[in-house]
Amino acid sequence: MDYAEAIEPHTRMMKCTLEIEPSRSYWLACAANGGPITKEQAFEGSVFGSKTFLRVERLMADMRHRYDAFPFSLCVLGKWQPMELGDRSVICHWHTQLADPIYRKFTGEYLVERYYGPTGTIDNDLASRWIEIAVPGRWQIATRNKIASKMLTSALSAGIISSNRNPRTIRFPRVSDVALTYLMYLLREISYAGTAISNPYLTSVGIDTDEAIRRLRKIPELGFRRQGDLTTFDWHHQSMLDWARAAGLLDVEVSEGSTR
Repeated sequence: MDYAEAIEPHTRMMKCTLEIEPSRSYWLACAANGGPITKEQAFEGSVFGSKTFLRVERLMADMRHRYDAFPFSLCVLGKWQPMELGDRSVICHWHTQLADPIYRKFTGEYLVERYYGPTGTIDNDLASRWIEIAVPGRWQIATRNKIASKMLTSALSAGIISSNRNPRTIRFPRVSDVALTYLMYLLREISYAGTAISNPYLTSVGIDTDEAIRRLRKIPELGFRRQGDLTTFDWHHQSMLDWARAAGLLDVEVSEGSTR
């Protein structure tokens, strides 16, 4: 099966932002179930707390796009114990980028441009106007404003902006080696625009090409090398699951068959 980042713009961000805690609850529920759960199971098991069925249904739709679409990583996420909050935040951010091309471009390109601009800030009006430039004529202003607000909320949760008040200072979160390794093994399995050292997933957290080369060279599990314009990975593990198991991230043994 081919796995790929989403390319069709949509408005799901209006109803679900980064959802860090619901995501974690979902990962754990899937791990306990031995695979993805249904919306009925999520509601009856109070996976997301005391939410209405309509809210559970909305959350589940996004969980499927963000996590079920990449079963090899969902398996690891559900058994990764303990997971640092910073790692959890950037992983939720990357999976939201995977599922939402507007958020991906907003955080991976526009906010990066603003960061290096004269003010290094962003506000709701700028974000809303940018959406019209990115997907001209697609949505009315009320819809654009709502999406812009939710994208900024998500960026705040990811540690990419520092405040929920305008103007919002753009910053980049700390990305641990283990989170970065997770991203590399994730991208290894999917089709995406860019390269392993230059893509919106890295740039959105402040890792440009030079920084990517510096960081990746120091992670033995990746076997990263660069000679001239040629970059290679001598992957030390056959899969994300093999890496997670070898790194001691999994609280229980997970079989390879449960990742597909």
